[in-house]
Amino acid sequence: MIAKTLQDMFQRYRRPGDVVFAVLFLVFSVFLLSQLGEQTKVVKRTKWFAQPGLWPTVALWMMVIFSFLHWLSSVMSERISGRWAEVGFWARSFEYVAYFLIYVMLVPKLGYLPSTMLFAVFLTLRAGFRGASTIAIAAAFGFVVTIVFRAFLQVKIPAGAIYEHFPETIRAFALTYL
Repeated sequence: MIAKTLQDMFQRYRRPGDVVFAVLFLVFSVFLLSQLGEQTKVVKRTKWFAQPGLWPTVALWMMVIFSFLHWLSSVMSERISGRWAEVGFWARSFEYVAYFLIYVMLVPKLGYLPSTMLFAVFLTLRAGFRGASTIAIAAAFGFVVTIVFRAFLQVKIPAGAIYEHFPETIRAFALTYL
């Protein structure tokens, strides 16, 4: 469909939660810009275009300008109801951030293998899958991930404190491969 006028072509339609997102992004951009002086250095006897902080400065100023324009266009657009329902939908994703942080705290205590298997099974149950075969597949997936990362890829992940209670021969194996 071809726009009839220039105004039709550049008509902006506001979405639920748009203003909240625009404000959050603008605040975040201004915060990052305020930290620029502490995070980048000006190197003496270096041309302005070779300064380490040039492109971060350009990028952050563009973030601030475009987030301000996004906020301005959101405020000027016609309001659509459902803003807080959309924000609530975004906030629900932080549930999984909390799960991951709990997983990260459990690994040093339980070990990588038990934590990963428990985490895989828990997320499977949380996603609504209740079948025995699905739970078994999730547990097997956790087991395979652990073996691949620890044994084959030799990724150095801290061993669990629970391994200290194992008999000597099992403990040495668990510390190396599990």
